[in-house]
Amino acid sequence: MPLQHFFRPLRLALAGCAAALACGVAGLSAHAQDFPTKPIELNVLFPAGSSADVVARILADGMSRQLGQPVVIMNRPGAGGAIGYKHVHSQKPDGYSLVFNSNSISSVYYAGQVPFTYKAFEPVARVTVELPVLAVRAEAPWNNLKEMIEFGRKNPGAIRVGNSGLGSHTHISAVGFSQELGLDLTHVPFNGSQVITSLLGGHIEAVVQAPSALTAHVRAGTLKVLGALSSGRDPTFPNVPTAQEQGVQFQSDMWRGIAAPKGTPKAVVARLEGALRATVNSAEFKLQGEKMGFLPSFQTADDFGRTMDADDVLMSKAMDKAGLKKQ
Repeated sequence: MPLQHFFRPLRLALAGCAAALACGVAGLSAHAQDFPTKPIELNVLFPAGSSADVVARILADGMSRQLGQPVVIMNRPGAGGAIGYKHVHSQKPDGYSLVFNSNSISSVYYAGQVPFTYKAFEPVARVTVELPVLAVRAEAPWNNLKEMIEFGRKNPGAIRVGNSGLGSHTHISAVGFSQELGLDLTHVPFNGSQVITSLLGGHIEAVVQAPSALTAHVRAGTLKVLGALSSGRDPTFPNVPTAQEQGVQFQSDMWRGIAAPKGTPKAVVARLEGALRATVNSAEFKLQGEKMGFLPSFQTADDFGRTMDADDVLMSKAMDKAGLKKQ
C-alpha cells in the first residue's frame, strides 16, 4: 500500500476533530455573545436583612438593568457562608449561578467547612469594601473602646459580643480584636440579622458588624458605635475613631465581590464584569453606599483574583492565631 494511502484515514480523522473543535468553540462563543438569555441567580450567604443582603439587592438591581435580565437574590445562610458556597460550587459554570462572596471564602475553607479553596471559583469583580465596627446599645455605659476595654478587664467574660456566625469575617474580627488586647470577651455567633435584634433586646452587650447593618439603628438613636476595626475611619461614621486611633493596633477590612463556578467561559465573565463595572461606578450606587455604609470599590476579574490570592494568605494566619483554623 502506498504510504500516502496509509496516512489518508488519519488526515481525515484529524480534519474531523478540528472541525468539531471549531464548531464547539464557535458554539461557546455564540453562547457567550447571547448571554444572558434568562434570569441570573445571585446567591447571598446570609439572611434577608443582613448587611450582605442589603448591599446585594442594590447591586442586583443595577446589574439587572445593565444585563437586560433579572438578577434574582437567593439567600442561602448558614455555616459562615459554607452552605451558599457549596451550592454555587455544584452549579454549571455557565454564568447563571453566582455567589456574592467575601473574605469568608477563605475562612470557611480553613475552618474545615468546605473541601475546596477560593480557587474553585472564577473571580468576576470586587464591588465593595466594608469596614467592620464595634457597636453597643445607646444606653450602654461606654462611649469609646477604652472605656469598654477597662470594664472588660475588670469583668472577664462579662461582655458578650455578637457576630454573624462562626467563622464569619465579623467573628474573626471580634476574636482578633480581643486577642490583640488579651481581653476575655464572650463571643456569640448568630444567624445573620439576629445579631442586631439580640443586641437591641439586651441579650448581648456589643456587636461587630459592617456599617450597613447598623446605620438605621444609629440614626434612630438606639445604637452607638464605639470604634472602627479598620484601616481607616468609615465614611458612614466619620466622627468615630478607629481602634488604632484609640491605641489598639488592630484592623480587619472586609471586601465583597462576585464569583462564578470554576470554568465559566471568559466571555461570560467579561460580560458580567462589564455590568458590574457600570453598576459600581454609577452615581446611584455610590449614593447608596453613603446611605448604607459600604464603599464602592471596583476591581476587574484579574485584579480581584490577585486580591483573593493575597487575602487568603492573611486569612490563614489570622485564623491560626485566633485558634479557628482546622489542623
